Amino acid sequence: MSPRAGHPGHSARTLAFVESPVQLLNVLEWAHLHGLQGAQADALPSVPAQIRRSPAGAPPPADAELTLVVLSPTDPMTRGQLRRMADLARDEGYRVRWEEARGGTTAPFHTIGGLAGQLRRADRIVMGDPFSRYVQLLLTITRARDLVVVDDGTATMEFVAQLARGERLVRWHRKGGRPGPRDLLFAPVSSSARRRLTPSEHRRVEVFSSMPVTETPDGVTVTANDFAWTRARFGPPRITTSADMVGTSLVETGVVDGDRYLAAVQSLARAHGATRYFAHRREDTGKLHRLATQTGLEIVRPDLPLELIARRGPIGRTILSFPSTVVHTLPLALAGTGVRVAVCDIDPTWLTETASPRAQGFLSGVTGTARDVHRLAAVGLV
Repeated sequence: MSPRAGHPGHSARTLAFVESPVQLLNVLEWAHLHGLQGAQADALPSVPAQIRRSPAGAPPPADAELTLVVLSPTDPMTRGQLRRMADLARDEGYRVRWEEARGGTTAPFHTIGGLAGQLRRADRIVMGDPFSRYVQLLLTITRARDLVVVDDGTATMEFVAQLARGERLVRWHRKGGRPGPRDLLFAPVSSSARRRLTPSEHRRVEVFSSMPVTETPDGVTVTANDFAWTRARFGPPRITTSADMVGTSLVETGVVDGDRYLAAVQSLARAHGATRYFAHRREDTGKLHRLATQTGLEIVRPDLPLELIARRGPIGRTILSFPSTVVHTLPLALAGTGVRVAVCDIDPTWLTETASPRAQGFLSGVTGTARDVHRLAAVGLV
């Protein structure tokens, strides 16, 4: 069986596009599962990745089987985490190409133009966000017959469901609203991307996910992500006796009311004795300041995805979360450690007036389909 038609083979030229730290982490997990090696893998010292660093100024290996292209966002927290993840990818021997993809009005043209040759030569394209307009544009250039979508959190569940139903690709928290002028302008590109992400006789599509996939499109291969790379490289962690809380960007995306969210965090922390709050990289600084003042929680801004932070430790014996990706990923990353993940439902009264009509059902589904978690009722507000 050829590498294109079946499984990732060592002769295939693989190009991966990532825009967030979690996407990059999941590309590393995918590469680990399929046995893709970095060009320098045999020469690397046998030491943990978290303390290994590539030589300063060393050029990326030209013969790596996997080339990671970082389409860098402008958010400082995301950029910082992406740089740390890029270091880990280089430590594994993979080639990393950092693109200032949003550094001004002409940046997209320079980025796409600079990548066009590699896109046409690539045998396989790996992407972390099929909803991304950037990625959808790049898909119109590639001739690759092997397409892989790695986890981008809860959005992966919605992507697979939309692909199965033949719907246009729209993020779940925006669904239900009227398309804006930019949406209409971009509609032909989005439609083309959806067609390319539909399996055919000449095109293989794989979804690599730790999320529950209930509607599998015909012909799509679904591969489970169990965070084997993370568990092999990090930990096991030291477990503390207190509880930790995981933040969410539901306020920033306009789904949950800010005041209600702060009150819920305060009630949850008080009820379970939480002492630390791991902020989501998209959480607003002003909101976090209010949260620290009102709850007394120590605000932690992680410099790596939470799966790696938790695996390195120290981490609380109980991790509290609202419905989000981590209720699916943390039990996998922390398997065998004895850490309990507890998820608190979102009360419908916390939703904003502008929240998507599908928000409550989607968030309930995120919680209800999570495995190995303890489910908490929505907390009463103080």
